[in-house]
Amino acid sequence: MDTLRVLVTHWGYLAIFTGVLLGNLGIPVPESSILWVAGFLVWKGRLALVPVLLVGVVAAVAGDNCGYWVGRRCGGAVVNRYGGWVCLTPERLDRMRQFVHRYGPFGVFIARFVTGLRFMAGPLAGSLGLPPLAFFLANVLGAVCYVPLTVGTAYAVGYGFRRYAKRFLLGEDTLEEFLLLGAGLVIVLLLTRQGIRHLRKRRAQGPSDV
Repeated sequence: MDTLRVLVTHWGYLAIFTGVLLGNLGIPVPESSILWVAGFLVWKGRLALVPVLLVGVVAAVAGDNCGYWVGRRCGGAVVNRYGGWVCLTPERLDRMRQFVHRYGPFGVFIARFVTGLRFMAGPLAGSLGLPPLAFFLANVLGAVCYVPLTVGTAYAVGYGFRRYAKRFLLGEDTLEEFLLLGAGLVIVLLLTRQGIRHLRKRRAQGPSDV
């Protein structure tokens, strides 16, 4: 996380755009962490909120659309091969494919909030033949919801925890680490809760559903 903070602090909006673009293109880049760091730096006053949101949304939409067209032109065989390169087992890739196929544009929207599925949603939707307009609208809506939520979560954690951190008389550098750790713990808890709900839903629906 410290490396990402230095990177985003030094390169600013370019680092945010590049990281989020690559993450949505299908490359396993920690785009969520980049957006968390960006939100934290907005709270610190080192970046401006509106440019961060605009850059994040544009990069997310552009990356996912590029991934979609790669999947649409190259087909499922290339997606399967790429899945192996990024350590996705055939079983997991097949579950992702079933999810996108079953829910269509809504699945693309939901995938934006699911770790692991997010960076494969575009290529999978393209290889499955999801109509371009439907994908584009779901992609834009997902980015418009996901980017502000992620950036805003980091900003809110920084804003809310500072008051309590001062009670422990933490130094400036220690305070930053404390806030970043707090943001990470909150996200981990939310993802864990989401994962548990997803597993319970799958068990309730039966082995054939995703």
